[in-house]
Amino acid sequence: MLRTGQNRSTNPCDYQDVDRAVAAMAKEFASGTSTLAHSHRRGQLLHAVKGIMMARTADGAWIVPPRHALWIPPRTVHSVEMRAAVAMRTVYIREGEAREIPASCKVIAVSPLLREAILALMEEPVLYAEDGRGGALAKLVVDEIARAAAAEFELPLPANKRLGAICEALIEDPSLALDIDGWADRAGLSRRTLTRKFREETGLSFGTWRRRLRALSAAAHLSEGASPHAAARKAGYRSASALMSMMRRA
Repeated sequence: MLRTGQNRSTNPCDYQDVDRAVAAMAKEFASGTSTLAHSHRRGQLLHAVKGIMMARTADGAWIVPPRHALWIPPRTVHSVEMRAAVAMRTVYIREGEAREIPASCKVIAVSPLLREAILALMEEPVLYAEDGRGGALAKLVVDEIARAAAAEFELPLPANKRLGAICEALIEDPSLALDIDGWADRAGLSRRTLTRKFREETGLSFGTWRRRLRALSAAAHLSEGASPHAAARKAGYRSASALMSMMRRA
């Protein structure tokens, strides 16, 4: 078990049994890195200081861009893909304290106060003084996560296997040019059935879901330094102006 603030481990397992409400760690990932599906006893806040992540659970997919974070409740099975080189700051929150935070995944904008509290907590010993600065920072981190409003970065995934296959294909390549009739044919569904079931299972129309995916994909490419024209092409738009117009609407 970790004992001091020096030489912090980058192994998440080392932080699950720490006798403190909150434990924080830093880790760097290369673009294209991914994790297998796994879960933690503690709740987890995935904070992207730099780079873009996509996290998946059985219920949906979440894009986590810079200056944002994803709250993952305790014991939620998830996997994470790095869509760019990622500088991650992870906070693990003990189950008792995690009950103060909504029991569902959500992407939040990381306020300057939350960001600085996380960084300051990482300067404290892992076994910080609970009645001192470390304890105050830990409480502040939990409070700030609990009060943060959800950002619009969710891509709900349908439970239906044929609809899910469509979504997975588009996540892998948002520029795929099939229209809704083409996707319906590929899935062996009528256009009407695809449209109805997609909205029933995700709460979004197929067109809205696809536009949101393309906007998030373009944002990921732009964050990696791609030109607006290249980001537009990879996201499935013929011009940078068409992409920018869609992103402003989104």
